Amino acid sequence: MLSIHNTKCECGHQNAVGTVLCESCGKPLMEDQQQNEPLEMRYDGIARRSQKKNQNLIDRIWSFFSSVKIAIYLIVLTFLGATLGTIYPQENTFINNFDIAAYYESTYGTPGKIYQMLGLSHTYESWWFITLLVMIGTSLVICSLDRILPLYRALSKQQIRKHLQFINRQKTVYSAKVDEPAEAWVEQFAAQLKRKRYRVHMDGSALLAEKNRFSRWGPYINHIGLILFLLSILARSLPGWQMDSYITIADGATVPIEGTNYYVKNEKFTVDFYTDDELPPELKGQARAKLYETAAVLYTCSSGCEAGETPVLEEVARHDIIVNSPLKYKGLKLYQFDFDLTPKLISVKPMLINKETGEQYGPFELTMKDAALNYELGPYKMRLIANYMDFAVGENGEPTTLGREPNAPAFVFLITGPGLPEAGQPYMYFPMQKDKEKFGQDQINGALASKVEIKVDGMQNVNFSEASTSLNVRVDKALNFVWVGAAISMIGLLMGSYWQHRRIWLRIDDGQLSLGAHTNKNWYGMRADVAGALQKIGVTVDPKSLDNGGNNA
Repeated sequence: MLSIHNTKCECGHQNAVGTVLCESCGKPLMEDQQQNEPLEMRYDGIARRSQKKNQNLIDRIWSFFSSVKIAIYLIVLTFLGATLGTIYPQENTFINNFDIAAYYESTYGTPGKIYQMLGLSHTYESWWFITLLVMIGTSLVICSLDRILPLYRALSKQQIRKHLQFINRQKTVYSAKVDEPAEAWVEQFAAQLKRKRYRVHMDGSALLAEKNRFSRWGPYINHIGLILFLLSILARSLPGWQMDSYITIADGATVPIEGTNYYVKNEKFTVDFYTDDELPPELKGQARAKLYETAAVLYTCSSGCEAGETPVLEEVARHDIIVNSPLKYKGLKLYQFDFDLTPKLISVKPMLINKETGEQYGPFELTMKDAALNYELGPYKMRLIANYMDFAVGENGEPTTLGREPNAPAFVFLITGPGLPEAGQPYMYFPMQKDKEKFGQDQINGALASKVEIKVDGMQNVNFSEASTSLNVRVDKALNFVWVGAAISMIGLLMGSYWQHRRIWLRIDDGQLSLGAHTNKNWYGMRADVAGALQKIGVTVDPKSLDNGGNNA
């Protein structure tokens, strides 16, 4: 970086340390001010905080994040990280609960196991990926502030009469003798520039003309859009801002939507299949759904919403959900996802039997989902302490569940009563006979199995669903902000891509015309504007000769 001799210009303006061109007259303030190469016009030479020589800790952090090179590195690292997340499916794409580690190892082998162990199976929710997004957002904010403030100062303090060194060291220049009165010549030239949609400002024999200044803000509007976009993505991690889950509802059942205050009821699920006459030859004989529909009712819970309580529900919306026609309510969307025509166990009405006396108590209603926590059956009291929807024994020998559906339901009750300890004794109950035999219910319960038994008396006390529907539950409060951010970003890109900020300065001193022009892009158009305006007032000039260093005589 070149050293600065003095921050005060000969015009009397006191410039900030680090200023390259005088903020008032534009005279170069650096050691190379006698050289003839075109000036560096970025931000019109205004000082930027990131270019301070004696930096403290905050200045160093500011300089780090204001670097375009650092921003590019962060974007590349984020892109590579996002790419790693696409090698295998992410955990949040799975519908059912199961052993994630075992799934990746069994499906993808050792690479899949390593992938899951490294945490890449939840890349987009990982701390390092979110940190990269935050760093990119910080870089966008600081890059913008480091540049937009100097740019604003430069454009808001433009002087009409510029220093001759400033004019003659632009990339597009022209000089000549002017025989007619200076102010009259300037007015003629200004009239031609106005026809080209330039905004013209005159000060006697000096002129400043510019157009499309708004395009200079395009990159920063783009940055604002990107910042809003990133904030919207990060907002999805806030509770209640984003949800993408699945629920299965049997016919006639009402289930809560986890993480919300809503319940949804499946009043009736219907499915129509194509007939063989409607199917191509290779698909004949196969069951292909033509239309499947859920008559859904959405409720909000007004009281009794805690687990184990009886909720008080108020209907807020109803809709017949089909594919691409979801139920919508205040940002919540329920999409038709899948269906299952296999009968599912909904509830049973078992009896509690004292095996020593043969006395029976009950029956009592035991639902597979959201079962009551406490039951009183004669002299016995039962408290539900565990419930497994799809019972299995884990690798550590502990009971676990493989999913949310009652494929192998199991209940653990703490029973108190005659002949039992005062503190109660745990009893495991499998409603389905095949599960009792598979897992050995009597062996699990040990001595208690000889004292009491929970048993269903007849199939009339077993309730199966005829069909069930699977709904995709989506909430994305950040989505509208994502689209707004993307739209703002596109507006900024268009502003910066399709328009150019063009400026022309000139002054006439003792009959000598000095003209300089600058644009942030499209120098051919800049030269053409100057040459065209000169030609209209009778001065013929080759546009190529306007390049600094050409023959402008």
